[in-house]
Amino acid sequence: MTQAALDESGWKARLDAGVHELGFDLDQSQLDLLWRYGVMLRERNAHVNLTSIVSPEGILTLHMLDSLSVVPHLGAAARVIDVGTGGGFPGIPLAVACPQRQFTLIDGTQKKIRFVAEAIEALDIRNAHAHAARAESYAAERNFDVVIVRAVGTLSEVLHNTGRLLAPHGRLLAMKGRAPDDEVRDLPRGWRGEVIRLHVPGLDAERHLVVISRQQR
Repeated sequence: MTQAALDESGWKARLDAGVHELGFDLDQSQLDLLWRYGVMLRERNAHVNLTSIVSPEGILTLHMLDSLSVVPHLGAAARVIDVGTGGGFPGIPLAVACPQRQFTLIDGTQKKIRFVAEAIEALDIRNAHAHAARAESYAAERNFDVVIVRAVGTLSEVLHNTGRLLAPHGRLLAMKGRAPDDEVRDLPRGWRGEVIRLHVPGLDAERHLVVISRQQR
């Protein structure tokens, strides 16, 4: 699809259809917010390298819908932390789609988290907060219901760096491409992983979600 073909109304229509295919809906104000976030990302990316995916089509499918594909798997989580959020994914789309939940977004790269914080303020996303921090040193909050990561290290590495942030019955959601069966087998004792195949509308590539939780005695 060409740049001209995917204008604002067409982009929002595709996003609306995509989330409906995922099993939920966004209202017009939420669609507007995500469009505006995509515009801000493209504008800032012209000056600061935030992402290699900058086309409207890419932002729609590889960022927005890819992020939103985990909404049905958040369960009853009230507090979620997005570790290594980069340009704000999946945290920002999730916060817009789930206003009843509280989201903390952290990243160790200053220029990226500065953009995310500025965008949250500019778009008035009141259930999201951004902090410059690496997971292994983040100490401001704990007891999150969900820790979510997107393409950040192996499962064992991620668990080592983020496990302490989880509530006793919390879950780590790791977004992956191909099913990381070997990584699941290598999880430390006391943890178990479930691999779920994700469907991302418009994306012809494998996507999986690994749900990691403590084994109950």
